[in-house]
Amino acid sequence: MIKSKYIVIAAVMSTAILVDACSKSFLERSPQGALTGSDVQNKDGIQALLVGVYAALDGQSSGTAALNGGNPWEAAPSNWIYGSVAAGDAHKGSDATDQPPVSQIATGVFDPSNGFFNTKWQVLFEGIARANTLLSLLPDATGMTDADKVGVKAQTLFLRGHYYFELKKMYDKVPWVDETNMDDYKQPNNVDIWPKIEADFQYAYDNLPETQTSVGRANKWAAACYLAKTYVYQAKWSEAKALFDIITVKGQTTNGLSYGLVDRFEDNFDPANKNNKESVFAIQMTANDGTLSIANANQGEMLNFPYNSPFGCCGFYQPTQDLVNSYRTDATGLPYLDDANDHAVKNDMKILSTEPFTPDAGNLDPRLDWTVGRRGIPYLDWGNHPGRSWVRDQDYAGPYAPKKNVYWQYDQDKYKDANSWAPGSALNVVLIRYADVLLQAAEAEAQLGNYTAAETYVNQVRTRAGKPATAVYKYTNDAAPMGGFSTTPAANYVVSTYTAGTFAAGGKDFSLKAIYFERKLELAMEGQRYFDLVRWGIASTELTKFFAYESKITTDITGGKFVAGRNEHYPIPQRQIDLSVKGGTKTLEQNQGY
Repeated sequence: MIKSKYIVIAAVMSTAILVDACSKSFLERSPQGALTGSDVQNKDGIQALLVGVYAALDGQSSGTAALNGGNPWEAAPSNWIYGSVAAGDAHKGSDATDQPPVSQIATGVFDPSNGFFNTKWQVLFEGIARANTLLSLLPDATGMTDADKVGVKAQTLFLRGHYYFELKKMYDKVPWVDETNMDDYKQPNNVDIWPKIEADFQYAYDNLPETQTSVGRANKWAAACYLAKTYVYQAKWSEAKALFDIITVKGQTTNGLSYGLVDRFEDNFDPANKNNKESVFAIQMTANDGTLSIANANQGEMLNFPYNSPFGCCGFYQPTQDLVNSYRTDATGLPYLDDANDHAVKNDMKILSTEPFTPDAGNLDPRLDWTVGRRGIPYLDWGNHPGRSWVRDQDYAGPYAPKKNVYWQYDQDKYKDANSWAPGSALNVVLIRYADVLLQAAEAEAQLGNYTAAETYVNQVRTRAGKPATAVYKYTNDAAPMGGFSTTPAANYVVSTYTAGTFAAGGKDFSLKAIYFERKLELAMEGQRYFDLVRWGIASTELTKFFAYESKITTDITGGKFVAGRNEHYPIPQRQIDLSVKGGTKTLEQNQGY
């Protein structure tokens, strides 16, 4: 695994050249330490540095901490806090006294002094610092052909592009630091960096091979998907469509699998089936790797398992009723695009686990039960979810549990990591999967008026949702869940595709509404929704409705609000602004409204 190799090969370089990670902000960092550039300007040294650039992807350090300090979850690459909790996919979970900085984010209180924002900023610039160090040393490296150097440069620019993409979508006003100005990190943040992010991904797309010898490395098509997503975020629809037209025909994974949707939706969230044909680019995770920590085992998600359950900890990241209601389908198997909350799914609020409860019998999209743990439905092979006994405080955060990040019982010895007070997992963090690509392609087509093409892309995703393989089935014996599943669906699953011509008849507004809703269903609890709502320009409307509805069910988001003109982006961390002083003037400007 890439990160584990970095620990062995490049540990000394990580402190001597790349960072003084424990004590310094990226703004304070010197680009060189005890080792000189010549010590690593050879093929082995450059490869070790490249592994280090990859290793920063998960933002984690050993010792249950983020790379530059802070708690692991503050820097989780899944963006479960910044992309899902902030967007109404999930409640923070646990109880009112636990992790108050997350409660602030969940209710729209974006305080520049909240240390979570600083941790995330530092971790992303950590990856950039590593990339820039490598790029500065690469031209004069010995023992490498020109082709070798191009390959390394392409991977490094891809990774730098990723780190800057994350910064841009979170903070908007981001300083650009590259290998040409890395001696002075106190750069201004008053210039749009999208063109530079594009350039990094374009170089990677032009120069990366289609396959790699290591499954965790970036290839040409991962770069294409990132470049296309960069276009989408800028509403460059023609450029995005042109690239999606190529990706959907020629795209393949690093290990040579043509892009496609796996038959079983759940396979995207099962460590036994990772690196499948739907995985465009993923952070590689491993369990029990000999480090005696969970730093390589999805440490950023360690809180996100049901409370008082076989997992041991911690009761965070509880899906919302609003999200659950979104999976209700009508008599034809289509979603309620405008009024899902008027068709609420039955829950077990205020019902003890020892008291009887019958799950909702209405029509549902089966993706619900691979996304959300709800009472009476098989929770993988851990048994039927018992409801309240697995929740710390239903009144505070609702009755549900996360599910996409959970490992199975039957192979937990292989994929669970118990080397900490909360569990780790070998489940990869998939940064882009092909369903995401298809729905972006649909969006580009709809924006350009190509409604039939948009409908076709959406129907590919919905077709998979309606396959029998995507349904959750009852156990053959509830008392022995590891004994296997029956052929009886666990709920009344009814899903259909849009009838041909529906998008064309509905026009642009309907087509986009359907696409936006499909992204909510397909990508729920994957850290995407907040950034989607913002780029669509509907964050204020949607989150205002969410707070009004959900706050009647739970107490955790009482008073929550979205402040238009401010909350579209997170604040520049106050710590970074304070450190940016140059010649008596702060070079970093705060975002609007803070």
